[in-house]
Amino acid sequence: MAHLRCDFFSEALALSMSMTVILPQPTESQIGMTGRARAGDPPVLYLLHGLSDDDTIWLRRTSIERYVAPLGLAVVMPQVHRSFYLDGVHTDDYWTFVSEELPAIVQRFFRVSDRRDETYVAGLSMGGYGAMRLALHQPRRFAAAASLSGALDLAGLQRSGGREQLMGAVFAGRDASGSDDDLLDLLGRTDPSTLPALYVGCGTEDHLIDGNRAFVDVAGRHGIEVTASFGPGEHEWSYWDATIRDVLAWLPLRPAGTR
Repeated sequence: MAHLRCDFFSEALALSMSMTVILPQPTESQIGMTGRARAGDPPVLYLLHGLSDDDTIWLRRTSIERYVAPLGLAVVMPQVHRSFYLDGVHTDDYWTFVSEELPAIVQRFFRVSDRRDETYVAGLSMGGYGAMRLALHQPRRFAAAASLSGALDLAGLQRSGGREQLMGAVFAGRDASGSDDDLLDLLGRTDPSTLPALYVGCGTEDHLIDGNRAFVDVAGRHGIEVTASFGPGEHEWSYWDATIRDVLAWLPLRPAGTR
């Protein structure tokens, strides 16, 4: 695999930004890891970080590079600070950045597929929210979307006073309930036939488990199929390192080496 840390300028944010990128490389003599590549541009996974992290964290806390090497899968990990992947009232336009500008920049900089059936998104915690919001707002862009320990019930977190300072910066008192930021409400306003495959995983000891269960329940009531994985685990990296392997196995990837 090739590993790049890419610094660039975002017009949407008027700010210098960064992303960490893993690109497939076929290897045979590398000890302990064999890389695979595909004919043509590789499929791409946008992998989103959590609230206290940055674009390097997946590479530092998990073995994501080793996991994707035999899959021929490119991974793009953008930096979005503490934005909740939203255009905030007192924060910059991070939703515009991640949903519109970033994919265009990735296509300009790297040879990765732009086909819907070869584009995926996943994230943890705040990034799980971002992944599901992208899937619900841009369903025809992704073939699959996965949330790991996601903050999926944002309106519920507001009501409970969770992350009060952050909520003030992003929302400035605006109620997320029933808005385009409310994933549970969006589930009822989405045509299930247009959606990508959805995966929701959360540890049963995680403080966000109730919101994850609520997301799956509401999706089911609206005829939306979700692959749900609820088992022992807390809000920490050993759980996410294990679960991202399950997500990679679940992705509708063609075997490396095929067209």
